Amino acid sequence: MIIGLLTAVAASACYGTGSVLQAVGSRKSARREAEAASTTGTTQHGGPSLSSTAKAAVTWEFMVGTVLDFVGFALGALAARMLPLFLSQTVISANLIVTALLSIKLLGIRLTRKEWMSIGVVCSALILLATAAGHEGSGEAARSTHWWLLIISVVLMGGGWVAVHFLGARAAILAGLLSGLGFGAIGVGVRILDGIDPFDLPTMLADPALYAILISGSVGMYLHTVALQIGSVNGATAALVVGETVLPGIIGVVWLGDTSRSGFAWMAILGFLLAVAGAVAVAWFGEPEGAPEAEPEAKKLAPTATG
Repeated sequence: MIIGLLTAVAASACYGTGSVLQAVGSRKSARREAEAASTTGTTQHGGPSLSSTAKAAVTWEFMVGTVLDFVGFALGALAARMLPLFLSQTVISANLIVTALLSIKLLGIRLTRKEWMSIGVVCSALILLATAAGHEGSGEAARSTHWWLLIISVVLMGGGWVAVHFLGARAAILAGLLSGLGFGAIGVGVRILDGIDPFDLPTMLADPALYAILISGSVGMYLHTVALQIGSVNGATAALVVGETVLPGIIGVVWLGDTSRSGFAWMAILGFLLAVAGAVAVAWFGEPEGAPEAEPEAKKLAPTATG
């Protein structure tokens, strides 16, 4: 349990730090597109084009942030095998706290009293969850579950791409929610993936859950990048947290056998709800989008977060 918690905390730190760096790279790229009066930076519906997203992804800040995301992914996958999903995914979603705190130093953002209170709520909720968490489930699921995870991942991620293309800036919150569901699908997929213990590459390659993980991870990262580009970051981040934690937590308990300690179910439920509410509040009360243009360069970059 302790090793699993430390692994989840390390994943959260990587994701939080990576989010700040990715926000810097995305916003710099967007400003360059605007200054160049580029007509290729958006689709006819106002959403970012693939080329503009690619340009954001090759800034050095974004690349370093992406490397940290991959490290966080590996650590998060390990934590999902060692902890109940309602605990591992919630701890990882607390990367919002890391993002908020790093924003003070790296982005020159001052946290409000509401933000500090929200951070306190998340920390308290994580203590409740760690106290109440029991054993993770076996991860055994019917083969049809592996296929359903793949099908649902394809539908959600494909739908996200279409929505971003046609809805433009109005798709920020939807992109955040779907990227969160994608990251949550990774946690579920890692838990049920065949061929891990003992390691068996042919078995792993034959498992539909592996391809659900790859699709959800790659398209979820794209949707996350888009959400950073098109604004409404606070609302999009709140939606990401809900998608990343609520559904995987429920799946873990209902279908994968995750449990709380005997007599502590109420504490697990309370901690889970408080953690999600606090994480959403951290995002919602974050630096507003319309910061004055006269502020220093660092202060033009609003903090964002992800899983």
